[in-house]
Amino acid sequence: MKLSSILAVLVIGTSLNAAAIRALIVDGQNNHDYKSTTPHLKKVLEETGLFIVEVATSPGKGGDMSTFKPKFDDYRVIISNYNGEPWSKETQDAFVAFVRGGGGFVSVHAADNSFPKWKEYNEMIGVGGWEGRNEKSGPYLRWRDGKWVHDTSPGVGGHHGQQHAFIVATHVPNHPIMAGLPKKWMHVKDELYDRLRGPAQNVIVLASAMSAKETGGSGEHEPMLMAIDYGNGRVFHTALGHNNGKDLAAQKCAGFITTLQRGTEWAATGKVTQKVPVDFPTADKVSSRP
Repeated sequence: MKLSSILAVLVIGTSLNAAAIRALIVDGQNNHDYKSTTPHLKKVLEETGLFIVEVATSPGKGGDMSTFKPKFDDYRVIISNYNGEPWSKETQDAFVAFVRGGGGFVSVHAADNSFPKWKEYNEMIGVGGWEGRNEKSGPYLRWRDGKWVHDTSPGVGGHHGQQHAFIVATHVPNHPIMAGLPKKWMHVKDELYDRLRGPAQNVIVLASAMSAKETGGSGEHEPMLMAIDYGNGRVFHTALGHNNGKDLAAQKCAGFITTLQRGTEWAATGKVTQKVPVDFPTADKVSSRP
């Protein structure tokens, strides 16, 4: 290969690398096996060719959280695969400043269980569950007469029935994350979170699922995919993606992967350039990847 050709390849490679979206996955504690889910999340994001993904792992339970100081400002989007003990006040403040200042944030499944007493975090995710959440945490989001409304009824925050495959229904087809996706699609067997509650401000429910009483659910349409404005930042919240042991079945659904990829790009840039893949699920057929 001629020197000029080698230099051209290096220049192109450097240009593409510079254009890539730097993303950070935070983990270290989770009631789901982050040691198997984090590598999977990293892989599916990087296979788009859009992201360079790094990982910041906190100390384990009971560890010195003052040592956990990710440099959030080095990235355009933070993906949380974390559900555990509170971060230090310094790290919390840095994270709030990052998102409020225009950074992107993605909350994956049990990340919405985290930090029930951290006001700003709950404003970012809109609604969350477990860890003592109740009516004092904020309202439920309920589908009534063709729109989402606040329900301040007393009750627990966070629940799920039996795991099963379920239909995910699109509510905002013109949103960049949802553009081109089917009106309804079948998600693989997963936990269907219900009764999430929180501040529920500036939340756009992109997609929901019916939590049927027959499977131990709420009997309500429950938010599954959400977009939240927080300051100048954008948040994508997916309630999907339970980890059943190490098989990662729910996270290998083409629907979970696609919406995660698109939601992460949107959180980072405000737009989505990815096409809908040919293997995206249909209303009557699940679609999983190896």
